[in-house]
Formats: sequence, C-alpha cells, structure tokens
Amino acid sequence: MGSGGFGRSFLAQGMRVPLMRARIAVDMDAEIAAAAFLALGVPTTEVARCFTADEARRAWAEGKYIAAGDFSSVVGLPIDVVVEATGNPEAGARHSRIAIEAGHHLVLVSKEVDSVVGPYLAHLARQRGKVATPVDGDQPSLLIGLITWAQLLGFDILAAGKASEYDFVYDQAAGSMSSNGQTVSLSNFAPHWALGRSPAMEIAQARAQACAALPQRCVPDLCELLVVANSTGFLPDRPDLHAPIARIFEVPSFFGATADGGLLTGGQVLDVFHCLRRPDEASFAGGVFVVIRCEDDVTWDLLAAKGHVVSRDGQRAMVYLPRHLLGLEAATSVLEAAIHGRSSGAQAPFPRLDLVARATRNLSAGTVLAMGGHHHTIEGTAGELHPAQALAGGHPVPFYLAANRQLVRNVQAGALITLDDIEIDASSVLLALRRQQDASFHL
Repeated sequence: MGSGGFGRSFLAQGMRVPLMRARIAVDMDAEIAAAAFLALGVPTTEVARCFTADEARRAWAEGKYIAAGDFSSVVGLPIDVVVEATGNPEAGARHSRIAIEAGHHLVLVSKEVDSVVGPYLAHLARQRGKVATPVDGDQPSLLIGLITWAQLLGFDILAAGKASEYDFVYDQAAGSMSSNGQTVSLSNFAPHWALGRSPAMEIAQARAQACAALPQRCVPDLCELLVVANSTGFLPDRPDLHAPIARIFEVPSFFGATADGGLLTGGQVLDVFHCLRRPDEASFAGGVFVVIRCEDDVTWDLLAAKGHVVSRDGQRAMVYLPRHLLGLEAATSVLEAAIHGRSSGAQAPFPRLDLVARATRNLSAGTVLAMGGHHHTIEGTAGELHPAQALAGGHPVPFYLAANRQLVRNVQAGALITLDDIEIDASSVLLALRRQQDASFHL
C-alpha cells in the first residue's frame, strides 16, 4: 500500500522483474493509486478503480490492474506478498495485521510501524507459516544483511551503521557547506577538513560546531537503526548517536574505541555518519557499513594496498555497500518471502529498543503531535533510542505511537513524552499490537 515514493518505485520494478508482477496498488484515494499505474505506462483501459471486494474480484479475473482506496477490498485476492509502504503508523499497523491474518507474507517498508511493533508482526506471521520482513533497498535490511555476512565469515565486528540521509558537501573555494538543499557560509571549516592525527572526538566536535546551522540528527536514522538493533542485538553507544561528520576513508578511525583514539565506549555499536565530501567526490549514496578488527597484519596490509578502507592505526577496516536503491531493490525481499519463506531481517526479531520523543520546547496540553514532512518528524521534539519498556504510566511512549495524538497535559522542554501525556483512542490497532508485543516478549 502507498503508491508514492518508495511504493511507486516498487510498482515500477514489480512490472519488470520476471518472477514478480505487481497488479494491485492501494492508496487513501483510488485515483492516486491509479495515477501511479498510468505514470508507469499502463493503458488507462487496463486500470480498474475498485471500491468493493466484488469489483476487485471481477477486475482480477479480467486480468486488469487494480487501483483501490481500501486494502480490505483487495485482501481476499490471490496475493502472495503485501508491501506496506504508507509510512503512516496507524494505517500501516492496520494493513499489516489484516495482511497477516489473511495469510499473506508482509514486506514492511513502513519503518514507523516496525519501530513500534515489528517483532510482534514477525511473531504473528511465523504462527501462520508466513514472514514479516524489512525490505531490501532500505538501509535496515541492507545493514542486517551486511552484518550477518560479516558474522558468517567470522569477522570481529566493532561497529556497524549507515550514511545519514544527506551528504555534507564542502566547497572550499566558495567557503560553504551544503546538505539537503541548504547551503551555509562556512569560512572557518578548512582547519577541520583533515582528520590527521588529532583525536577523533576533537575533530568530530569541531566539525559539528562549525556546521551547527545544518541538522545533524534525523529521526529516520534513529528509526532505521532501531530496526537493525531488534534483528541483530547491536546497540547504539548513546541515545542520540555520535553521528560524526566524516569523510569515507575516515569512518574506521572514528568508529573505534576511545582508548584507540575513536569515539566508541562499547562494542558492536550502531551509528551513522554524515558523509563529508567535496562537490567533485563520490558519495556514499546512503550505503551501509561494518567496521571490523584487522586481525592479521599481512592480510590487511595486502587489502589496504588494494584500496580497502583501513583506519589510520591499521587496526580496523570498513567494509561497505555504497548503495541505497529504495523500491528499485525491493524485489529481492519480496521474492525471498514468496519463494523461500525467508525474511531479509532476523527470523525472530526481539524488541530491544524504543524510539522515544524528547520535547525540545515547552508543549502545552491540547497540542497535537502532528507527524509531518519528508522525514515524518514531530515538531517540537527530538528522537532518542532507549531500552524497550512495556507501555505503562510514566514510561516514555514510542515516538510513532505518540504521532498524531493530542497531549492531555503540559510537557516541559527537555522531558520525555510519556504514555500519560497523550490521548490514544481505545480502537487504535497500533496500541493493541504494542500491548500484545509487550505481553508476548514479557517486557
């Protein structure tokens, strides 16, 4: 469901991949779903707008493409896999439950849903002999795959993560830094361009301060790493991540232990970095990485000579996938589920973390915590990753369970938003699934 953005890309691939055919699109408005098919070149006479289950069955029998405004009208069709890509926490939870209960595999693009109840949806699917899986092309699945690859080969993984949503592009001649369409004057950055032999913490802080006018924390980064944590057991070093601004070849130097001149206080740490580059340099393209220990000097001297990225002290190396193809890559997860009954994540993820919201300003009772923008943020809040807890009075409420709810009391700047602070309709599917997850995993 969801024919815009990721969903549109997936539909395009679904119409080209030899083993897969995407004939059904669902959006809040059937016309939006139909427009996605038409934009991909499907003749208008071949697209049926369906508003009831009977209409959908007739259109299916006639071999037409089906554009629907309600998932319930198409769930009874002979679907192998449902791709949930709305990004809407409540609607996504409803669609996911319906899909699993109808006996379909679920590919969960909506990380907002996954961050609140992903392990329980996977549990429900397994009970029915199906899978609920994250999706290739998005960073959580790609990173989970890279971590498990490195584990299979016996590497000692010190850190793992991804590039942040947008690069930091430094134009020294212009004295400016650009990120996500925003450019700021930065005449004082040149001294911080090279890591050299300086402590990583010192350079990270200097770069962060110099670029203070540009956003350096992003809720989607936190949300995606939560999904990875639930599948792998890797955890962040701090609730808001280190998120250094780093050049590609510097990453294994930054993501080392503090005793070795790096940033980390723990092992098997999840984090992100902002890819720092010049305008004429290649991007990390939202890719994923693992930092592994270099355990044989001869081997890693050879690999470093071949261009592999090794830390400045020669003790760590970064292995990475510099790609992030969104819906263009989703077909592999769909086919893994449909053909092999396998998830692109863990077969049995466990709820290890919650993404929670901390007020960045005073929020008054009656305020709606509206989720908006490309990054699905909530104005007046920042995200943090905390150990998962059962829903209870006084406990922080998951970020996307709080989304679009109304505050019932004032929340002071700096405070975490708790379950007691918000009003949730008793009919909420997301709330019901989260309570079931808490009970199933004994949180």
